[in-house]
Amino acid sequence: MPERSETEDLVTVTPCEDGPLLVRGPFALTTQDGRAIDPGRATVALCRCGRSSVKPFCDGSHKATGFRAPSGPDEPG
Repeated sequence: MPERSETEDLVTVTPCEDGPLLVRGPFALTTQDGRAIDPGRATVALCRCGRSSVKPFCDGSHKATGFRAPSGPDEPG
């Protein structure tokens, strides 16, 4: 069996500008009570606008609501 590299074990979370959080890699998604949520795929888009009808997943509602958020951290004010 081939060895896995460090990057294969790394979970990445990418905030998309004006959109969802993309989660890639071997992750577990659970409720705050610890119940498993089946993501149905290896890469998921998690809602961060709060308007999705399929939370915690993104359904594209951010586009219709005009949600705005940067991909990176906010600059100190």
